[in-house]
Amino acid sequence: MAYAKTLFQNNFLEYASYVIKERAIPDIEDGLKPVQRRILHSLLEMDDGKFHKVANVVGHCMKYHPHGDSSIYEALVNLANMNLFIDRQGNFGNFLTGDVASAARYIECRSLPFAKMVLHNPDLTEFQESYDGRNTEPVAFPAKIPVLLVLGAEGIAVGMATKVLPNNLLEVFDAVSAALKGEDFTLLPDFPGGGFLDVSEYADGQGKVLVRAKLNTKDPKRIIVEELPFGVTTEKLIASVEAAAKKGKLKIASINDFTTSKVNIEITLARNTYTQDVIDALYAFTDCEQSISVNLLVIRDKFPVQMTVTEVILYHAKSLIKILRRELEVERAQLLDKLHARTLERIFIEERVYKRIETQKTRESVIETVITGMDPFRDQIQRDVTENDVERLLKIPIRRISLYDINKAQEEVREIHDRLKAIAYHLAHLIEYALDYIQEMKNAAAGITHPRFTKIIAFDKVEAREAANRDLIIKYDLTTGYIGYGLKSGIEQCKVSHYDRLLIIKKSGTYFVTDAPEKLFVDKGMRLCSLTDKEILENQIITVIYQDRKSKDLYIKRCQITQFIMNKTYELVPENCKIVNLFTKEDAEIYVEYKPRKRLKVLEERFYFHDYLVKGVKAGGVRLTSKEVKTLKVRRNKQE
Repeated sequence: MAYAKTLFQNNFLEYASYVIKERAIPDIEDGLKPVQRRILHSLLEMDDGKFHKVANVVGHCMKYHPHGDSSIYEALVNLANMNLFIDRQGNFGNFLTGDVASAARYIECRSLPFAKMVLHNPDLTEFQESYDGRNTEPVAFPAKIPVLLVLGAEGIAVGMATKVLPNNLLEVFDAVSAALKGEDFTLLPDFPGGGFLDVSEYADGQGKVLVRAKLNTKDPKRIIVEELPFGVTTEKLIASVEAAAKKGKLKIASINDFTTSKVNIEITLARNTYTQDVIDALYAFTDCEQSISVNLLVIRDKFPVQMTVTEVILYHAKSLIKILRRELEVERAQLLDKLHARTLERIFIEERVYKRIETQKTRESVIETVITGMDPFRDQIQRDVTENDVERLLKIPIRRISLYDINKAQEEVREIHDRLKAIAYHLAHLIEYALDYIQEMKNAAAGITHPRFTKIIAFDKVEAREAANRDLIIKYDLTTGYIGYGLKSGIEQCKVSHYDRLLIIKKSGTYFVTDAPEKLFVDKGMRLCSLTDKEILENQIITVIYQDRKSKDLYIKRCQITQFIMNKTYELVPENCKIVNLFTKEDAEIYVEYKPRKRLKVLEERFYFHDYLVKGVKAGGVRLTSKEVKTLKVRRNKQE
């Protein structure tokens, strides 16, 4: 048993860790999930400037991704539709309408030059073995921009989830530049579908936002949806409008979709219904308004970490400096190697060192002769001459020696020296260099950048309860004991909406709170049916007069019902008591007439509600009288 428990715990932890790190949560370094990283790695490997069939890209990516072709295909289509790293050709679907892409064998794609500029650098990329050990794949690309904030991300893992909203690429560039300069910045989401955005509770990527569709309401009898909220397609929005209309929450005559490259959904209103009457209902009961909770969770240093948008920008500003420094250092090392090789080549040819090896008969003597021949020129050589250097010199073709151009070689060496000076300057002024590089990336991304789509405004969320019309009539049938808005006959109690709740007090002295019912059996002696929204509960005082069945004493109890569990039955009066009367008046006069008997001098009395304290619903009542009552009447207090 202990072994099985340990085995389960270990296996579960391994599975949870795998899902978190290898499937659902993006890495902060490049902002990509593993499947996205593998797709881009495949495209960069296959890149020859031409388009590739998506089916071929999927097949190539399967060398790295162990979860099947369908998951790769779907991720590739979604990534391509972000229009950041992948160039598309063919039908990749429509994010506005929800139309799906064509099959993988019909559509084509290739990596954009911007992808190479931002992600591709094999010299700096850390590689790991693929799942079968036959290939190597990147652990994470050394991304020069916070890709996570540009693409956004959504994923559900074991015990955690991430939801990152996309941002405008130009604004991301500006935010990173501001961070490098030490200036304040604010980065807010931007959605390709446009619409309106309220960020009052965004909390820098750890709160929530409200998104709304853009509605054209100039026509009093017709509403045009021109832009969609984030995450909503035309198909989904139309279905939500039709569902609301079917339930009676909206009064429309028709809805038509004329969407092409731009959203155009026409909602024609019903007779005697006008645009201003239904705007709130559209926001409350359809997908024209959405509340989106965000949670910026990423993998950082191999562990899941919650971060803010500001922290991600600052992290990538520092990361950009590190990456550019490493690139410059790698380039400097490569140039020094090239300079060393060109210097040896020049000396080998110009000083005719190659002539000295003509009489040598062994490999070792040849190498020694070349190295010795270089000794007089030590001051011109960057470092010690090695066997590898000699091997490279010995492989120079005779044709190249005969056609050796001294001027051209000197020009190449001058270019190398100039570039080394530039690298030295950039390393000494890295922030300036990083800012220039961001401008270069901006220029490279000119074909894929765009101004902000989504307009940021402040608006209050329309609550469905507030927007609903109270046009359902609650009736109570005394003969059957049923109550609800679906009854055809009965005594009218109140008007409600689908979102209202009712407080129902039975003759037996029990009460419960329920959603406005279509038809519900309560009792043939119901005492009260009242709306129970927050405002009513805060102001409604219930006064109940009840009688003890044994002693026949009368009691009065004044209380407020402010806390309850839906559809749970509670006791309003003590056991073995019955309700004589129940009122919701704030104050009133109780007139009591007693039955005559010996020694009874007072035959009538008056009591007033305001003389008794309002207590909790669980408190007992106050005895009103112990005398036998002939009649009891309640009327409005004359003092009011």
